[in-house]
Amino acid sequence: MHGFSSMFNKKQDSSDTRRIPHGSPSTSGAAQTNGIIRPAYVIERYAAYYPMNHKRRGMALLFSHNKYNVRNVPLPVRDGSAIDCKRLKESLDFLGFDVKVYQDFKLEEIKAVVEKVSSMDHKDNDCILIAVLTHGEEGDYVYAHDVSYELSTIWCHFTADNCPSLAGRPKIFLVQACRGNKLDNGVKVQKDGVARYSIPTHADFLFAYATIPGFMAFRNTTEGSWFINELCKELQENGHKYDLVTLLTFVTQKVAYDHESVSNVPEYNMRKQTPCVVSMLTRLLLFNQV
Repeated sequence: MHGFSSMFNKKQDSSDTRRIPHGSPSTSGAAQTNGIIRPAYVIERYAAYYPMNHKRRGMALLFSHNKYNVRNVPLPVRDGSAIDCKRLKESLDFLGFDVKVYQDFKLEEIKAVVEKVSSMDHKDNDCILIAVLTHGEEGDYVYAHDVSYELSTIWCHFTADNCPSLAGRPKIFLVQACRGNKLDNGVKVQKDGVARYSIPTHADFLFAYATIPGFMAFRNTTEGSWFINELCKELQENGHKYDLVTLLTFVTQKVAYDHESVSNVPEYNMRKQTPCVVSMLTRLLLFNQV
């Protein structure tokens, strides 16, 4: 969260209904004709797992921000963010993603990347992942290099009607950013097929936030953020063993139980954090080995 980094010394923690008609099987990319979304493939309606056996895992876009130039908003440098970006890239490489890192992009540059990627044909990809590492505000506003923007500016491009080739496939969003100014004091605990069916435009999204709405997210200035650190550990240790929602549950457990802020400023010392997972996934997502 901007305005707080200066309060922490090095080695301390800083804050940071449109109807879709039935689809049909196709061997080519998804298409949209007269408002009808035709996914690149249609799997069994009640299949338990997403198919993760396409030619490619998919793209992973990392929008990482360290420095800012926002008019009338003196945002501090995000010390430790480079470590987050490096670890996350390594973890996603391990899972088979085609990782692209975009450092300190302005909003118009971010929008250009997102618009280009959403217009691509993803028929040979399992899924897509987008990570945003930056400062944030209440109401799902985050900062580009030059201005704040709503996260929906990014994810709206990947709904089934805007990106038909990803219809029915997982769209994963990771957000390391504050979502407000509140602090958590914590409490002490004593002891494919031929199936035809409609696909909602907003199905198959998953959002994993570093913290719950209204609260700050912590980032160690030398070790990186709690959330990204624990996420990367879990992906590398158990990424091929458990489904993604289960992995994120363990990440939440580690962040909530194993971390506590350290600061010379009493108000920000010994504070807690709880990640927040919002899932619209319709199946289990398991990253099989590639």
